[in-house]
Amino acid sequence: MTTDFGTRDWFVGTMKGVMLRIQPRARLVDITHEVPPGDIRAGAFALAAACRFFPKGTVHVAVVDPGVGSARRAIAVQTADCSFVAPDNGLLSWALTTQRVRAIHALEEERYFLRPVSHTFHGRDIFAPVVAHLSRGVPLRKLGPALTDIVRLDWREPRLLRRGIEGEVVYVDRFGNAITNLRQDALQRADWVVCETRGGRRRVPAGQFYQAVPVGSPVALAGSSGFVEIAVNGGSAASVLGLMPGSRVGLVLRALQRQG
Repeated sequence: MTTDFGTRDWFVGTMKGVMLRIQPRARLVDITHEVPPGDIRAGAFALAAACRFFPKGTVHVAVVDPGVGSARRAIAVQTADCSFVAPDNGLLSWALTTQRVRAIHALEEERYFLRPVSHTFHGRDIFAPVVAHLSRGVPLRKLGPALTDIVRLDWREPRLLRRGIEGEVVYVDRFGNAITNLRQDALQRADWVVCETRGGRRRVPAGQFYQAVPVGSPVALAGSSGFVEIAVNGGSAASVLGLMPGSRVGLVLRALQRQG
């Protein structure tokens, strides 16, 4: 389960209750419920970072749905390894880049929904029951008509510049670490990273772990998501440096440094 519902209210617990009522043998796992409210890009990144580590046959339900109750579609996607159920708003687009998609279907068969369907809580009335029915073996084709594609978020690829590579922050985790779209292997060719912070450009040294620099100092390292992240030892890069999604980050490559 990946949502922006948080755990303060009853939303996540209610979804779990619906799924367990239909499929009592389900094993429910929370990826996160702390996606910033309505932040589809953050939800897409969190799901993509985690989904590949789950067992074959897992059914993922992801709900970050600012368009709930509107004309946006609800979909289910079958891949070679797992299934996904979500609103068709781009939430699945990055997770599916590492999957071999076999089928996509709109969720339109109402016998697999709770009735009546709320205009504000499709997580409970559409997505949760569909996930439970899928886990019981209901074929994807029975959920609604086949589709050829889904809404896709753009992924801004890093740019190769004269003196290095420029990317941007795509996600900030709860520790304030700023995860970029720069692949971690590029860091092996860089001595430092240049970040555009609230105080101007800041040079950040590359390191292998958080405590490679003194407490309170920033460091660029290869994060567990497979991308370069900017951190502050014992602190928050988001707070100390003012980094946020969209902040520009550049790698200064050693070979290009020698060329002047």
